[in-house]
Amino acid sequence: MHPRVKSVVPRDDFKLEIAFTNGEVGIFDCARLLSFGVFRAFEDIHYFKQARVLHGTVVWPDDQDICPDTLYEDSVKIETVSVEPAVAPDCGGN
Repeated sequence: MHPRVKSVVPRDDFKLEIAFTNGEVGIFDCARLLSFGVFRAFEDIHYFKQARVLHGTVVWPDDQDICPDTLYEDSVKIETVSVEPAVAPDCGGN
């Protein structure tokens, strides 16, 4: 099983800066999702930036989420988080 999401920082370029529970940090590009069904809401950058962590993955207010395994596998790993997350990390189990 892949690590889960510990924190997320949504960026202006429709990318998510994600810290994982194993200490790795990655950038996940959501731009390719903008034309798919429920993810079309991401075209509104203000809505996109409402991303938060819940149960080890990234979620949005209208119940969109992305599989944590996909977030981990498809993110480009970087060394450090550029800014502190604007949302509190998940306090639940997983």
